[in-house]
Amino acid sequence: MIEILDLNIRWIVIGASLLLILIIAIGDARGGLKTALIGLLAGAMAYVLNSTPLGAPESTLDPWIDLLSLLTPFWIWLFARRLFEREPPRWAVLGALAVLVPTWFSGNFLRFEGSVGFYIIHIISLVLIVDLVRVAWRDREDDLIERRRLIRLVLPLLVAAQAGGILIFEMIVGAAITYPWVQLTNAILILILTLFAGVALLRTDSQLLVQTVEDAPAADAPPSDLSPSEIVLHEKLHTAMAAGHYREPGLTITSLAAHLGTPEHRLRALINQRLGHRNFSAFLNRHRIAEAKSRLSNREHVDLPVLTIAMDLGYNSLATFNRAFRSETGTTPSDFRRLAINNHADQK
Repeated sequence: MIEILDLNIRWIVIGASLLLILIIAIGDARGGLKTALIGLLAGAMAYVLNSTPLGAPESTLDPWIDLLSLLTPFWIWLFARRLFEREPPRWAVLGALAVLVPTWFSGNFLRFEGSVGFYIIHIISLVLIVDLVRVAWRDREDDLIERRRLIRLVLPLLVAAQAGGILIFEMIVGAAITYPWVQLTNAILILILTLFAGVALLRTDSQLLVQTVEDAPAADAPPSDLSPSEIVLHEKLHTAMAAGHYREPGLTITSLAAHLGTPEHRLRALINQRLGHRNFSAFLNRHRIAEAKSRLSNREHVDLPVLTIAMDLGYNSLATFNRAFRSETGTTPSDFRRLAINNHADQK
């Protein structure tokens, strides 16, 4: 009875995943996010086929189904990173693939026997899931999009329960799961994760799936249709930024809201929905980098260390400042200073 129920749930997962892949493929989701989400859903389908409780006849497609299945945690990780606008380093993406794919190849085509490859795949997958949870929860305070803040709570819990739980279970009992109730629980969690993707992510929402970081406004000019309370709050915010409050080290939206004497949710709504910023750090960086460029191009401050400028602007390290500056301008602070001083000299 449990096996039949499990099998039916798996067929539902496959059908729902195919429908979602079709919707995503013809939709307007940005390219990197679309690729990762399709990979995630394809991996989920492969996994439910690969681990069906009733077994399946051998096929020449089995190695490729196995590849899609074992890459599922990788696609979940990449999708979440891109959804939360925390693109992973290129070395991390290529490094994960450089371990997972050769390990799969050696097990399926070189017939390398043993448990080493099994544990390598599981450990790498667990590391990716841990990083997903870390990024989702660590940066939740910085996120200004309310629906995405909710996703930051729910998605890591679902992924940790399903993917993380089954990876740990398999490492303890072995690759073959023979407990019907474990298989059924796993299938239900996969179904919930798939439905979550459909309900929470695929409803038309340009902020989540279409817009990118670069869509943020070039300035914080207030819209013309602000309500009276929003006008007052915007004036308070503008005054605080003009006074250099953005230089405060460790400034958060919670502390800024307290400084302005306004509820945090109202300040979030103003900065996100009215001023167009998706993350609080992006809002701060717009002000901090503008002052940094002014200081770096000032000939009287040519010998002022970049680290000093970074600390004065509220950054906790030179590396953080360099990343923010490069993201905003496309160049490093040192290169920006050199070009600015040289251009000034050429104009004389």
